[in-house]
Formats: sequence, C-alpha cells, structure tokens
Amino acid sequence: MEQKYTMTEGPIAGKIVRFALPLFLGNLFQQLYNVADTLIVGNLLGNRALAAVSSTGSLIFMLVSFFNGIAIGAGVVIARFFGAKNTTEMRRAIHTTVLFGFTAGAVVTAVGVLLSPKILVLMDTPAEVLGQSVAYLKVYFAGAIGLVMYNALTGIMQAVGDSRHPLQYLIISSCLNVVLDIVMIKVFRMNVGGAALATILSQFISMLLCLIRLLRIKEDCRISLKEIRFHPDMLKMILRYGLPSGLQNSIIAIANVVVQSNINYFGEMAMAGSGAYSKVEGFGFLPINSFAMALTTFVSQNLGAKKYTRAKQGARFGVIACVACAEAIGVIVAVTAPFLMRAFTDEAEAISIGVERARVCALFFCLLACSHAVSAVLRGAGRAMVPMLTMLAFWCIVRVTFLSVMSPIVQDIIIVDWVYPLTWGLSTITLLIYYFKADWLHGFD
Repeated sequence: MEQKYTMTEGPIAGKIVRFALPLFLGNLFQQLYNVADTLIVGNLLGNRALAAVSSTGSLIFMLVSFFNGIAIGAGVVIARFFGAKNTTEMRRAIHTTVLFGFTAGAVVTAVGVLLSPKILVLMDTPAEVLGQSVAYLKVYFAGAIGLVMYNALTGIMQAVGDSRHPLQYLIISSCLNVVLDIVMIKVFRMNVGGAALATILSQFISMLLCLIRLLRIKEDCRISLKEIRFHPDMLKMILRYGLPSGLQNSIIAIANVVVQSNINYFGEMAMAGSGAYSKVEGFGFLPINSFAMALTTFVSQNLGAKKYTRAKQGARFGVIACVACAEAIGVIVAVTAPFLMRAFTDEAEAISIGVERARVCALFFCLLACSHAVSAVLRGAGRAMVPMLTMLAFWCIVRVTFLSVMSPIVQDIIIVDWVYPLTWGLSTITLLIYYFKADWLHGFD
C-alpha cells in the first residue's frame, strides 16, 4: 500500500503538527464562508439582515452536523485499515462512504428545505427577521449536498493522512465565495438569499475538485465509479463509530437551538452581538479543532498498526498542545474583544453584548479545548460512545436545565454566557477521568 501520508512512522509531534497545519488553514478558509456572509450582509444590508443570518447558525449545524459525524466514523474506519495496510478493506470503506455521503446530502437537502421555516418559528425567531431567515435557509439547504459530499470526500483524504489537497481546494472555493457574495448582493441586489447562493455554489466547486482528485490519483485510496456501493458490513462499522459522533453533534445542536431561543428573547441587538461573538469564537478555536482532527487520524492509524505506545504518546502531546494554544487565544480574544466586535456591527448595544460574552467565555477556552481533544482521541480509538454520552449529559441536559431554571430568575443575557464555561468544565472533568482510568488503547481489539 502507498504509505506517502502515513502517521505511523517518524517524529510524533512533527507528524501531528504538519498534518494539523493544512487542516487549520482549511478550516480558516471554510470559516470565511460564514464570516463573508456576516460581514457583507451586516455592512451592505444592515443589522436586521445580520440578525437573520446569525439566527440560522444553530439550525444549519443541527441538520448538517449529524451526517458530518458519520463522516468522522468513516474516517476512523478508513484510517484504521490504512494503518494496518489492509488495502481491500480500506477500499470497501471508501466506496461505501462515497455513496453514503451522496445519500446523506440528499436527505439534508430535503429535510432542510421542508422543515427549516417551522423550526425557525419554534425557535421564537422575531417576526421582523423571520422572512429573511427563511429565505437564507431555503437557498442554503437547497445546495447542502455539496457541503455534505465535500466533507465525506475530504474525510477520505484526511483519513489516509492527506490534509494538503483539501486545503488547496478550499482556498479556491473560499476566495470564490467572497467574490460571489459581493456580486450577488451588491450587483444583483439579491439580499440574504444571494449570500446563501454564493456559499452553496462555492461548496459545490470544492466538492467537485475533491472528487476529481480522488478519481484520478494512482494511490490505493482512489475512487472507482464501478466500485461505489454499500457494503453492509462496512456500513455497519462506519455507523458504529460514526453514529455516536453524529448524535452528539445533533444533540448539542438541539441544545444550541434552545440557547439561541434564549438569546432571541432579548431582541435584535442581542442576536447581532451574540452572532458577532460566535464568528470571532469560530476563528479563535480553529487551531484547536485542527489539532483534534489530526489526533483522531493519528490515533486511528497507529492503533490500526497496533502501535499502542506511539498512539498514547501522540494523544498526550495533542491534548497538552490543544489546551495551551486555546488559552493563549482566549486571552487575546478577551483583550481585543471591543475591536473584534466592531468588525461585524457598529451598533453600540450589540458591541457591548458581544464584548461581555467574550470576556465571560474566552478565558475558559482551555476547558473547551480539553474536552474536544480528549473526545478526538477517544473517537480515534473507537470509543465514540464516551464523548457522546458526556456531551449529552452536560452540553445538552445540564445546559438546557440550567437555562430553564435560571433565566426566569436572572433576566439578563449574562446567564446565557455563563452556561458555556460551566458545562465545558463538567465535561472536561468527566472525560479526563475516563482518559486516565480506562483502557481506551484497545478499543478496536
């Protein structure tokens, strides 16, 4: 088997960092999809349009992230067989993943277009922004298959250690997205629907580039159209490792919908300010997400190769690096919050709300990073149920219960801000106990 991108040999820290760096740059440009929409919409169409786009984030995450979680499971399976140098099983996993990605994308499109208006109403989206929120979502979900397929295809490449080509394709599509945003809104006067259309067209470009790459390469991970089919045993394995991650993402998204409903209660300025902070947090946390993705691949490949000591050493390095990097970023975000919020809105009240949230949450990024890093290690080891149950307990049940009890007592948006560090801390403690006490190294055995 072609071992060009293997992570089972060589310096551990160097392998993880070199793999994570393109992931970081790729995630950075992917984040530009949403930020381009936010900046252009906020500056060209005003705060009401900005609030409309911001209020859709939780719903988009809820419907798309379930299938992205399944893609994580597919990556774990592919990386495991790649590390074990089992070409036959790896190719069966790859072609099952491709068909699953296409099917999942079609489902996301249908569900998103049909149900998003009703869910936005259930989220108590204010009447003055509801129409624009619905318009944005319908266009976005009409092209969701491009996003889901892109994640499935990049998951295949990343599972075998190739994080460079997905980066190149994402840079192209992200630059295209910015140009199309301006053209759709400023030239064709298409309002928020134009921003959504620019995003999905760019997503389709990145998906097509990935597909062409996988069809033409000569390595064992290439895609053959004749081999694309569901292999029941492989689909079962992918769902075994991916379903917990998908359910975890969806459960957290549902909890975030409840949180967004609490934010909506405080009005348009609260929605705009919280939305602006969320964009800043998304950028600030990109290095941590990239390390976490690298950890999953590193652990999966090395456990597939039965290199247990190497897997444990890589996990330790990755967790420590994630926590240290996150806290440094958190301090920077907290200090520069007023300047950062002004990039998204010029309304004093919205800026104040965004700054307040930054100063509550950013200094606790170390807790969020630890939860993400340990969860990534456990998913890479085939123990995806543990982070799923932990997040269900704390990021969903505790978070929603806390807001339900405290919001009527403390009628201030600050209570929404504090629910995040609280639940991050509880999940971190639980996951660390499992990490140090349980035998996660033999999850595939």
